[in-house]
Amino acid sequence: MRFASLAVVAALTYAAAVPANAERLTEKPLVDAAWLQSNLGKDGVVVIDVRDAEKDKANPYVAAHIPGSVSAPYSTYGWRAKVDGVPGQLPPLADIEAKIAALGVSNESQVVIVPAGTDSSEFGAATRVYWTFKVLGHDAVTILDGGWRAWQAANGETSAEAVQPQPAAFKATFRSELYASTADVEKARQNGDVQLIDGRPAEQFAGKAKSPVVRVAGTIPGAVNLEQGKLYDAQKGSFVSAERVAALAGAAGVKDDEQSIAFCNTGHWASIAWFGLSEVDGKKNVKLYDGSMAEWAADPARPVTQ
Repeated sequence: MRFASLAVVAALTYAAAVPANAERLTEKPLVDAAWLQSNLGKDGVVVIDVRDAEKDKANPYVAAHIPGSVSAPYSTYGWRAKVDGVPGQLPPLADIEAKIAALGVSNESQVVIVPAGTDSSEFGAATRVYWTFKVLGHDAVTILDGGWRAWQAANGETSAEAVQPQPAAFKATFRSELYASTADVEKARQNGDVQLIDGRPAEQFAGKAKSPVVRVAGTIPGAVNLEQGKLYDAQKGSFVSAERVAALAGAAGVKDDEQSIAFCNTGHWASIAWFGLSEVDGKKNVKLYDGSMAEWAADPARPVTQ
């Protein structure tokens, strides 16, 4: 039902022409510190720092950040919301539009997302925000590979001066081809024509452990497991190569010629798998199941296998 409502809102509200994105500065889903150093300060470039504060500590942005970047912590800014009792969902379109516009992002902006770059799960903050921009129809978005960690390693300039962005006008064009609802997953299971990809750790996939937000342990029957933790090289502080993504996907049983839906517990880890398959490896027709296991398993009538 939620997917239907989103689609209706998108159709009714944004049927009129929406300003097209300006020419992109890069077609790459990931850029390095050297690229950002060369493009920092250019008109239309908005750098968004999504680093979260550690427990009982202040927002790290306050101490130091990339000059000119704006702060929008992943866990507290409003990138995700509880919708119909399910946590971590894409907020209502009007709400997320307003949040993005408040950061100074317009439909003509080139967005660069900066996570901390400490591990794969934390890097998922960047991939989830990246997916948010893409599902809202904004293609001019990229991620600083390695995040703040890579910026520091490259001796990038830093600042402690907080930036107060000037609000812009941002209008979404919702892309249903990137979004999977529970109804889509049920249809995929019935027809057998769409592959389901579980991006969680192997223990959760096998039902040996579970997230507290999921009612029961296990996975959606028929799913294969592409562990998000294998897609990020924590030692190097970077996402793995396209070749490595393809190798991991092949070993997991992901087929190149099938449509697929990535899921996890709340759509966070799934965004890492989606990003690796869709954006890094270039696999077509990959959707992200926003509700994931938190929504799927909430109804005891839906099957869960261990």
